[in-house]
Amino acid sequence: MPISDAKVLTGRQKPMTEVAMLFAEVTTEHGLVGLGFSYSKRAGGPAQFAHAREVAPVLVGEDPNDIARLWTKLVWAGASVGRSGAATQAIAALDNALWDLKGKRAGLSLSKLLGAHHDSVRCYNTSGGFLHTPIGGVLDNATRSIEAGLGGIKIKVGQPDGALDLARVKALREHVGDDFPIMVDANQQWDRATAIRMGRALEEFDLVWIEEPLDAYDAVGHADLAARLDTPIASGEMLTSVREHKELIDARSVDIVQPDAPRIGGITQFMRLLALADEAGLDLAPHFAMELHVHLASTYPRQPWVEHFEWLEPLFNERIQIADGRMIVPSAAGIGLTLSDRVTGWTVADDLVTE
Repeated sequence: MPISDAKVLTGRQKPMTEVAMLFAEVTTEHGLVGLGFSYSKRAGGPAQFAHAREVAPVLVGEDPNDIARLWTKLVWAGASVGRSGAATQAIAALDNALWDLKGKRAGLSLSKLLGAHHDSVRCYNTSGGFLHTPIGGVLDNATRSIEAGLGGIKIKVGQPDGALDLARVKALREHVGDDFPIMVDANQQWDRATAIRMGRALEEFDLVWIEEPLDAYDAVGHADLAARLDTPIASGEMLTSVREHKELIDARSVDIVQPDAPRIGGITQFMRLLALADEAGLDLAPHFAMELHVHLASTYPRQPWVEHFEWLEPLFNERIQIADGRMIVPSAAGIGLTLSDRVTGWTVADDLVTE
C-alpha cells in the first residue's frame, strides 16, 4: 500500500511505494565478511549504488581496522560530489560494513565494541500512524503495538486542515490513556506561524515531542519554537552530514536530535555527532533503520528512544526482541545481521571489487 504523510497531502511528494537498499560486503584476506547497508526512500537509490561502486576500490589492500582514515579516503575518492547527500549515504554502506567486520573480528556486538550504556532502549512505533490510515486503523495499530510491548506511539500530522490533526491526536490520547508516551511528526510541512499555533494547541496532550515542525534546515525557526513551547522539539532525520546537525545544535534548535546513520555517512560520523549532542545536553531518537540504531543508541549516556519500523525485517534472518516498552540490544558479533534468502535473490550486482 502506498504510504502518505503530510508531504503528500501538501502536494510536495508522491506517496511512497518503495525503499531502495544499498548493501555492501567487505571481505578480508582471511575470509571474514562485514555487512553494511544504506537506503533511500522514493529516489536516490541508483545514485548511491553508482557512487559506492566508483569509490569502493580504494579500500582494496587497506587495513580494515583504520575505519576513520578509510572514511576520509572514501570521501576524497569522490570529492567532486561533496561530503553530504548521496555521496555520504553511499559511503555509509561501506563504513557500516567495516564496523560490522571489526565487531566480528573482536567477537563483540557493535554496541559493546563502541561502549554500551544500556542493554535495552526505549522504543516507539511509527509505521501504524501514517496519514493514509483512517483514525480507526491508527487506534487499532496502537493497540497492537502496545500489546507487542512497544513503549510509545508516534502519528503523523501536518495536514492542510490543522483541526483534523488535533482530532487525530485527541483520539489517540484518549485511546492510550494519559500516561502512555505519544509523539507527533509534521514532516516539515508547517510554516513558522502555523507551527506556533499548532504547537500551543498540542500542549494539552502532553506529547513526548513534536517532530519536524518546520523545514529541516530552518535552524532559527526551530530555535524560536523550542524556546516558546513546553513540548520538546525533535528534528534531524533529513540532514545528511554532521555539519548540518551541528548548525541545529549550536542554535539550540532542538531538544531531541534525530540523526540517521545511513544518511550522515555511517557509524563513524554518527558517533562524532553523538559526542556533540551529549555535550549540548540533548536527548536522542535516531530515525528509521532500527536494526542498526538499536546498537548506536545504546551507547548514548541518556535514555534514548529508537523508532520501530518493521519494514526492513524481510531483508534479514534476525529479529529484534521487544519487551516492556524497550528493544533488547542484540548480542551477536558486529551488527548481528545476515541477509535473508529473499534479499539475496534481489541483489543487483555482486563481486564489484575482487582484486
